[in-house]
Amino acid sequence: MTKTTLGQQPMPLIWPHPTVLVGAITDGQADFAAVAWTGVAASNPAAVTIALQPHRHSLKGIYQNHTFSVNIPSVDLVKETDYCGMVSGRDTDKVKDCKFEVFYGNIKTAPLIEQCPINLECEAMHFLNLGSHILVVGKVVETHISEECLTDGKPDITKVKPFAFGPMKYHVIGEAFADAFKVGWEIKPKAKK
Repeated sequence: MTKTTLGQQPMPLIWPHPTVLVGAITDGQADFAAVAWTGVAASNPAAVTIALQPHRHSLKGIYQNHTFSVNIPSVDLVKETDYCGMVSGRDTDKVKDCKFEVFYGNIKTAPLIEQCPINLECEAMHFLNLGSHILVVGKVVETHISEECLTDGKPDITKVKPFAFGPMKYHVIGEAFADAFKVGWEIKPKAKK
């Protein structure tokens, strides 16, 4: 493959960018921001990262309470998710506009969205100023999943139907095409004992 460089415009092209709704109580009101720069940070303790621009209204709430939620929307919520990325909670009530049904788990300052198949309650562990964004590392205190998104008692991505952001479009997460921790052995089979 012939390669080209992006020169003055290097980009963090790690695709796909899972698209989530980050919830916080900001100045006493539930607010949700669409965030595409997010990921898993650790398994023990369970931790996630979100990256928000410093001016984001939801980030103010995370600073105020040191708590937040990560809500995984299905493709059915793409309009609401996009809206939450285009308008500020300073100017409008996104909960009302999007008709979100908000609930709370163990953390009373981490609003959760009932319509999202997966919800994570998080305590902010670290804030790292990276320039254009503040990276927030959150410890996952509790995970909620809609029962209809389980298969044999385990989360089923095909039932959750999450989506990702990739330049200027949303993409549905596709079908499984290989078995993890198995297909790689086709390169060099495990030595038998």
